[in-house]
Amino acid sequence: MTETATPADRLATVRATIDKAALRAARSADAVTLIAVSKTHSANEIRPLLEAGHRVFGENRVQEAAVKWPGLRADYPGVELHLIGQLQSNKAAEAVALFDAIHSVDRLSLVAALGKAMAQNGKFPDCFIQVDLADEPQKGGCAVGELPALLASARDAGLPVKGLMCVPPAGLNPAPWFAFLAKLAADHSLPGLSMGMSGDYATAVTLGATHIRVGTALFGARG
Repeated sequence: MTETATPADRLATVRATIDKAALRAARSADAVTLIAVSKTHSANEIRPLLEAGHRVFGENRVQEAAVKWPGLRADYPGVELHLIGQLQSNKAAEAVALFDAIHSVDRLSLVAALGKAMAQNGKFPDCFIQVDLADEPQKGGCAVGELPALLASARDAGLPVKGLMCVPPAGLNPAPWFAFLAKLAADHSLPGLSMGMSGDYATAVTLGATHIRVGTALFGARG
């Protein structure tokens, strides 16, 4: 993709790549939700993708999303907003009010805060349990061994758990990690797989991703 490519061009290229990857895996491309990761991008940078018809976006921080998205949502109905970054328990109520899905549920204290916030708000965003597959302490996510207990607690708290999420270790082939997440999801009867970013989303689609989180391939590289 050239530097002169428009947001619409980039969107078309990513969608075409999804279509090809899904075809290779004998899947329907319609089963893959493309989340345009708009973190750190301004409302003016996001508008061209909205004008091109895209409506699903991902943000890392509650505070940043709260500034940008109320106005954009007023101008572009039908936006679906996903929280893909780490969430502090004291921001749970704001996250529940603002987002349609939360991909980073990773600990008991957050489960409790989200359950309380959803019950009080009457709004129940889809939830994904983030799993730290490679035991990387610098990353969010629950340990693999802690997943059954966390999942049980989330369900007991009333969270609508739709699937699992992961960020594979940097610099390694992501395919085995995506396959591992898919197995864990299947073992726990979870249909959703939030995995794959700009550099590896085609691989993720072939291995069953239902949600891919793509930033650079859509917005271009930062200068």
